[in-house]
Amino acid sequence: MTDPCAPRPDAPGEAGLCGRTLLICAGAMKASTSWLHERLRRTPGCAPSPLKEVHFFDARFPRLAILDVDGYALRRLAWHMGQEGDPAANLRARPAFRASVDRVRMIYDDAAYFDHFASLAGPGTRVFADLTPAYAVIGREGFAFMRRSCEARGLALKIVFVMRDPVARLWSHMRFLPQLGQAVDPLTDWPALLEDPAVIARSDYRGTLEDLEAVMAPGTVLPLFHETLAETGLPALRAALGLAPPAEEGDDGPVNVTRLQAALPAEAEAAFRRALAPQYAWCRERFGPALPAAWRRVGA
Repeated sequence: MTDPCAPRPDAPGEAGLCGRTLLICAGAMKASTSWLHERLRRTPGCAPSPLKEVHFFDARFPRLAILDVDGYALRRLAWHMGQEGDPAANLRARPAFRASVDRVRMIYDDAAYFDHFASLAGPGTRVFADLTPAYAVIGREGFAFMRRSCEARGLALKIVFVMRDPVARLWSHMRFLPQLGQAVDPLTDWPALLEDPAVIARSDYRGTLEDLEAVMAPGTVLPLFHETLAETGLPALRAALGLAPPAEEGDDGPVNVTRLQAALPAEAEAAFRRALAPQYAWCRERFGPALPAAWRRVGA
């Protein structure tokens, strides 16, 4: 049997991964994952990718993509290359620039994903983190590839899935689409978006969790809630990872805020609640009193 911790001549950059943990945040989109990234960045022993969303696994399993993530990676690298100053000096000084180079290499080299995290390791690093909500929809085949890839390198895998009130999350998601470059007006296009498989799949908490739990080892997946993330979710996650909080937590407020601020039209809210009623019912049954109170009242 191959020792996953043995040096690999074909992947020398991966030295130092074995025995550490890779934390994957698989969603949900618009459920405080950017806030969580900032909290993890300040956590001793944790090394999140400077990119926050690496988009490695969804690039290989793009069945419900809402963005050309490889094309975006190339445009981001071009943006870094075009910044003022000497590009080589900028590359040495800016972690996000170096991470963008790594991400472009991932287009053609799977080992580049793990090399990226190996390059972030310091003497006290116990956990790496990739917070890419698009992983929620890569399906069982994608999650199985994720598990195999980590096991082959001796990396322990922990997956956190943050859920938000389904109606609130869906409306925030739709309002965010213009920031992703999509030519939609959520106030008028919501009926079509509600029928879009790539949009509605990101509200399928049951599907994501059942896919994860069918593939991952017991205890790998930690479901959390947006509404209680600061009070109980983040402490539970750090405890599960064996990480202590920083001496000064700090809080800069919301991160990556949706720019389009608009109330959910009454007609849309009613349609959203009908479409998402099975999610509310499943979550009430699955999580019981742990479910945020506002969720338990919907459709009960």
